[in-house]
Amino acid sequence: MSGAVLVLEDGRRFSGRAVGAPGTTFGEVVFNTGMSGYQETLTDPSYRGQIVVMTAAHVGNYGLNDEDVESSRIQVAGFAARHFPDRFSNQRGEEPIGQGLAEGDVVGIDELDARALVRHLRSRGVMRGAISTETASDADATALVEKVKEQPTMTGAALALTVGTTTRFVYPISAGVARKGRVAAIDYGIKRNILRMLAARGLEPTVFPAAATAEELLAGGFDGYFLSNGPGDPDALPSCVAEVKRLVESSKPVFGICLGQQLLGLALGGTTYKLKFGHRGANHPVKNIQTGRVAITSQNHGFSVAADSLPENVEITHVNLNDGTCEGFRTTDRPVFAVQYHPESAPGPHDSAALFDEFVSLVEQGDVR
Repeated sequence: MSGAVLVLEDGRRFSGRAVGAPGTTFGEVVFNTGMSGYQETLTDPSYRGQIVVMTAAHVGNYGLNDEDVESSRIQVAGFAARHFPDRFSNQRGEEPIGQGLAEGDVVGIDELDARALVRHLRSRGVMRGAISTETASDADATALVEKVKEQPTMTGAALALTVGTTTRFVYPISAGVARKGRVAAIDYGIKRNILRMLAARGLEPTVFPAAATAEELLAGGFDGYFLSNGPGDPDALPSCVAEVKRLVESSKPVFGICLGQQLLGLALGGTTYKLKFGHRGANHPVKNIQTGRVAITSQNHGFSVAADSLPENVEITHVNLNDGTCEGFRTTDRPVFAVQYHPESAPGPHDSAALFDEFVSLVEQGDVR
């Protein structure tokens, strides 16, 4: 096996073994605390433009398969862990992770000090970096750091406009399930399990590109609107915010997840900011302020809505118990609500799946004006 190196923009360097495709890749280096679910992580569009470091020591033990994907391709810019096994052991596994990375043209690295890397990111914050199999000397590594510094930052990145569908399509309701309504789902990087969760509850989603206008959405006669997860900076999407504002003003139910929450927050008059190292993994505790119940949640975001920036008609419903950040809100005068985490899991616990039932209930109630 050939060698590889991961470098950060502050000059920190980590040597390891090359896994996956050869070459050099750039991205924002982030870490994910999930113990499993690596295939869902790899294929989550919200990770577009990011080099993901897994904190679990062994990643790939049960292989890859065609069922546990959340999009049509591997989305991460690069992948790193302490160890990617060359063999897997699971009846559902179809290929080892290294082969999947190579087929997806994704550069990976293992056999590096992943713990030291994660501790560095947790202290200094996420930053730009690169993984390269083409760095043979100290001089090469130094030159690579300079190239990293030339890369765009995640702040200001409008990635959601390029990661989703380019044409609208209808996702069918699950077999044997009664229809309870039609909803428009705006694809900023939607995960497949979100569509499954909606369809399993009798909501037929028509999926629209991120650049869809409120005019065409409102003209569709839908019973509600869903705003999906996605990558990048919400402040870089002013046109999307303007369209979301019009959807809110329609008084039809609106449900947002992850980037969808951030866009809703901006549309309601709030602000967003970048987190130091973000929340990524399947073990984040979130408290429902209204019930006092704590859920363990799946998360993947690097930006957050500033709770104190929201207007008086918006109440905070959920808070992150690790750092106190806003994890959910609703409006008091319209059927609009959102959460920052991922109730559809994939990967992760199912503690918050009932939020989809809440959306169904709002859709069935109809226009509340």
